[in-house]
Amino acid sequence: MIWAIAAGLLGLLALSIPVGIVLFLLGFGVDTFFSPFPLIKGLGNLVWSTSNNATLIAIPFFVLLGEILVRSGIATRTYAALDRWVSWLPGGLVHANVATATMFSATSGSSVATAATVATVAMPQAEKLGYDPRLFSGAIAAGGTLGIMIPPSINLIVYGFLTQTSIPQLFLAGLVPGIALALGFMAITVLICAIRPELGGTRRTFPFPEMLRALVQLIPIVLLFTIIIGTIYKGWATPTEAAAVGVAGAVLIAAMFGGVSLRMFADSILGTIKITSMIMLVVIGASFLNFTLASAGLGNELQSLLDGLGLSPTGLILVVVVIYIVLGFFIETLSLMVVTIPIIVPLVVAQGYDPIWFGILMIVLIEMALITPPVGLNLYVVQGARKSGKMGEVMVGAIPYVVAMLIMVALLILFPSIALYLPSVLGGG
Repeated sequence: MIWAIAAGLLGLLALSIPVGIVLFLLGFGVDTFFSPFPLIKGLGNLVWSTSNNATLIAIPFFVLLGEILVRSGIATRTYAALDRWVSWLPGGLVHANVATATMFSATSGSSVATAATVATVAMPQAEKLGYDPRLFSGAIAAGGTLGIMIPPSINLIVYGFLTQTSIPQLFLAGLVPGIALALGFMAITVLICAIRPELGGTRRTFPFPEMLRALVQLIPIVLLFTIIIGTIYKGWATPTEAAAVGVAGAVLIAAMFGGVSLRMFADSILGTIKITSMIMLVVIGASFLNFTLASAGLGNELQSLLDGLGLSPTGLILVVVVIYIVLGFFIETLSLMVVTIPIIVPLVVAQGYDPIWFGILMIVLIEMALITPPVGLNLYVVQGARKSGKMGEVMVGAIPYVVAMLIMVALLILFPSIALYLPSVLGGG
């Protein structure tokens, strides 16, 4: 069954069939060929119970929150403020790309939305100030990946839903690795530009009073992040309720800066509908596939296969890492998650690994898929914002940041407490 499912998955994806449909087709195939029971009769109830789950309501709220912040012009102000604080480093404005992406990751929950926001604001500056287009665009693509690591993250919500793990604990677990990755991206930029100063453009400094005044532009984003995350961990709100509060806060912030209009609301709602519809189709398809695989006995078959290979727990994790890196070349990130969770997570947990820790490890590997060709979505988003040059330049520019992600994968495997320390200390279950 394992090899038949793998072949079916790759074959259907090769036909360019939408991933949500592929998941349903695989579920039908498992029901027809590998189950003695008519599992298809449970489809209606499964679709309803999955789509009716209150946890998933957080997804459209977080998407809408990000849409409002992007379309109300707050991104431009945030970028300008961070520019005044980090452009003195080797690499100059490249650090503002990473810092702005980190700030918006803490509110948008979407990597593609984060990359699109920063690329739209930053790209016009690259040509005017003489930055190397490869490094500049690669940093934007890499910084955008933080949208699915730093809470609130839509991908972490989906992982928590599919594996029945605590979403607040996943949010806590992603905080330290997310910030560490952002600092790692900046450190690699400093190293590259110290060796090749011509790649980093002109380093700029600003008067300290101007830097202090710029901090005012960052207060709304920091306040919004604090409200969302703080209400969750104080127990005042669930992730879903906190997302709704965040939307209200985003509207107030947009109104304060004069960014509210009927056009802004219409565009934000339309964008939210499109993104949420895509996510829900994939999630419901994944739930049906999970149901059929579990009912057909995939868990026992996988365990037998693993025992036959004789892998140690560490050996299993290394194999899983290689699998995700290879699949990340060809499968879109959310799809990669939901396709592999029912197969990989039970194996990993059976070896004694913490599902919270593995969720963060998986997210780092999936972040890598966002900036590795040929299907790295962030690469295409940034290239679209450039409107000139070759796609290969963005790909080459992202390579140093892939190295930073590989280092983070190694650190998470060697020191699991990087992800598990905050959940163990602060709880959040």
